Amino acid sequence: MDAFSVSTGVVALAEIGDKTQLLAFVLAARFKRPLLIALGILVATLINHGLAGYLGAWITSVLDPDLLRYTLASSFIAMAVWIMIPDSLVEDDKPVSEQGSVFAVTFVSFFMAEMGDKTQIATVAMAAHYGSALSVVLGTTLGMMIANVPAVYLGEKLAGKIPMRLVHGMAALIFVTLGSLIFLGLDTNWLNKLAPIIEKAGLDVVALNAPLTCQL
Repeated sequence: MDAFSVSTGVVALAEIGDKTQLLAFVLAARFKRPLLIALGILVATLINHGLAGYLGAWITSVLDPDLLRYTLASSFIAMAVWIMIPDSLVEDDKPVSEQGSVFAVTFVSFFMAEMGDKTQIATVAMAAHYGSALSVVLGTTLGMMIANVPAVYLGEKLAGKIPMRLVHGMAALIFVTLGSLIFLGLDTNWLNKLAPIIEKAGLDVVALNAPLTCQL
């Protein structure tokens, strides 16, 4: 798998149920301006991950390839553990209306939320591993948009149909598998075949939960 594809998939998966996705729910509910919120997320991610990606590309010229492989593998396994820890949003005491425009609030919120977040760390690790900062940053940015734009437009209705524990468990399993294969130096191309299976499983879960949602 190339740098762009891996980066897109990893971040989109990592963002499911993450605090930034929850933040997208909150901003969409309070502002009801999905286009401006999505634009704020895009710009914040490009700048934040751009800085992280070029840091990773610089690391490539410094560290040994085997050490880079072990570092990337360890980061995936760490993300598997991290993703099982629930995120919480800290409410601001100040009214959002006093903090500036919708775009500005979204940009600042997402930029700060990504500082030290698992997706930022993953961007550094993958840019270092692949040595292509641009491909990684574009991939991680697309992954962020894939995960967060639906959250902006659909809000809690989408999240309420899928048990988050199940989603987190599936994501953690995939990260552990990726990390283990990279650590052992094995080919990860076969993981492409899992995509239709995972997609079908997600649709099945939604279908099973739909009657329960209607009853509520």
